[in-house]
Amino acid sequence: MALDRNSKPNDLSAFWMPFTANRQFKAKPRMVVAAEGMYYTTSDGRKVLDGTAGLWCCNAGHCRPKIVEAIQSQAAELDYAPAFQMGHPKAFELATRLRDMAPAPLEHVFFTNSGSESVETALKIAIAYQRAIGQGARTRLIGRERGYHGVNFGGISVGGIVNNRKYFGTLLTGVDHLPHTHLPETNAFSRGQPEHGAHLADDLERIVALHGPETIAAVIIEPLAGSTGVLVPPKGYLQRIRDICTKHGIVLIFDEVITGFGRLGAPFASDYFGVMPDMVTCAKGLTNGVIPMGAVLTTSAIHDAFMTGPEHLIELFHGYTYSGNPIASAAGLATLETYREEGLFERAADLSEYWADGLHSLKGLPHVIDIRNLGLIGAVELEPIPGAPTKRAFQAFLDAYEAGALIRTTGDIIALSPPLIIEKSQIDDLFGTLAKVLKGLD
Repeated sequence: MALDRNSKPNDLSAFWMPFTANRQFKAKPRMVVAAEGMYYTTSDGRKVLDGTAGLWCCNAGHCRPKIVEAIQSQAAELDYAPAFQMGHPKAFELATRLRDMAPAPLEHVFFTNSGSESVETALKIAIAYQRAIGQGARTRLIGRERGYHGVNFGGISVGGIVNNRKYFGTLLTGVDHLPHTHLPETNAFSRGQPEHGAHLADDLERIVALHGPETIAAVIIEPLAGSTGVLVPPKGYLQRIRDICTKHGIVLIFDEVITGFGRLGAPFASDYFGVMPDMVTCAKGLTNGVIPMGAVLTTSAIHDAFMTGPEHLIELFHGYTYSGNPIASAAGLATLETYREEGLFERAADLSEYWADGLHSLKGLPHVIDIRNLGLIGAVELEPIPGAPTKRAFQAFLDAYEAGALIRTTGDIIALSPPLIIEKSQIDDLFGTLAKVLKGLD
């Protein structure tokens, strides 16, 4: 018997949903049953405009024919190949395509299955690299307050979002944090990169002096902090971080799980800002969110430091059963081809000013205390309800969904990141709906 895609499951209790108010959801479920282009279809037959590209990942929109066909064909040809001591052609082809797309210093690719795994991989490679070049005392890691680097132990240790950390014990030792770059008193309602805040990078010198550069393996930051509520880097900030890391022999990792693959109108944020890290983590847009896959891009200097000793020995004792999975690799190749054929990165760049105009038109609406943007990313920060943090933004999320638009909230911040195929008329619809929602909030 064919399953009616519009039917709702009889029992919602078994599935413990991630990052979800489970009791609230299960009392009034929000079920999507189909998607195409810019829209989800709900179980009650409504079309909902996707203002978040799923979870920052469906950069080319939904159910794109080339990607669907690639997955179907690959599943029928080669469903799985061992990732250890074996290979298959598409993983190597995808790695080459990524290398050719990435900034010039990044020439090698290590495949993972998610952004969280990409972060764990990059942190491990950084520490192992320092040991490989005779700097074995360099084991400390430095993240940033309000940073998000996935949910594995390494990621939440270098991350700086309190609720992601406080329930899970002491986490990794030997971790320090830079200050975040959110300066609302000077930068509120900045259009694009804020003018003030580059000096915050200098706190890295303080941390280096505190612990000694000979103890520090790596610094990891998001070029643009996404999941914490879209914190755009102040002008000059990223270059200062780069310069300090170079000065002290510290590996610099950019977490580009969100900013990779066109979100800022360039292949990577590294390209957009003109600042080159030693490693880049990516996932999400790599396969358009269709199949789990991530990757770490590294320089030849890092890669080649491991390629020593007898050739029959394993150089790095790390990896995953599904690293470079055949179906994920096929999806990745089709995704990159879709981006190229449709010029989606260039499209995002062209739309960025129109997007910014629409976003900043919300200034002055009830409870709006800040607006931030870069590329096709935006945030609207709301004044919290006294004694009920997050409640106002969550109500905006619910109201927007009922009004036909999917937004994302974190704390009392509305975050927006639509598929790169969005049309100007859909930008108008999204911000028109959001304006009505904001006007109706208590």
